[in-house]
Amino acid sequence: MKSGVHNFLTKSAIIIILFSFNLGLAQDSDFWSRVRFGGSFGLAFGNGYTDVTIAPGALYEINDYVGVGLGLQGTYVNQRRYYSSFIYGASAITVFNPIPQVQLSAEVEQLRVNLDVDDGFSDYTRDFWNTALFLGAGYRMENVTIGLRYNVLFKENDFVYSDALMPFIRVYF
Repeated sequence: MKSGVHNFLTKSAIIIILFSFNLGLAQDSDFWSRVRFGGSFGLAFGNGYTDVTIAPGALYEINDYVGVGLGLQGTYVNQRRYYSSFIYGASAITVFNPIPQVQLSAEVEQLRVNLDVDDGFSDYTRDFWNTALFLGAGYRMENVTIGLRYNVLFKENDFVYSDALMPFIRVYF
């Protein structure tokens, strides 16, 4: 990935963290009453296939309509006698609730991918950064949102996601 994009994402994450920290100092207990924690956990097993994902996150509700948050992700994928991959990184999200039942979102995700391929024909290692920008819409019920998100930066052979359109379930407590 180009260093300019990486620097921009790093600086953006730092600004969001500092902004959130500043809000915490200014509003003290009110800040923590607006913070929601959540994330996702995924397991998939098949014939020689394993996929484990842990992705905790936090969302600060600025008001009834807008929230900003940060998340971490760690994923291990293994297809026996073909490949294994370890994926880890961070994301920043903004959500907008024009009405209580509808949630629109924009999320930038920066992942480091460590891929080892050994399929009997080729044997190689590829380590790279993958950037995704998801725009999403979902139906919101209390602290759960179910919807679809679209990766506008999706590339057919990015070795991270198989499709640009992905369903999601977002939970914050």
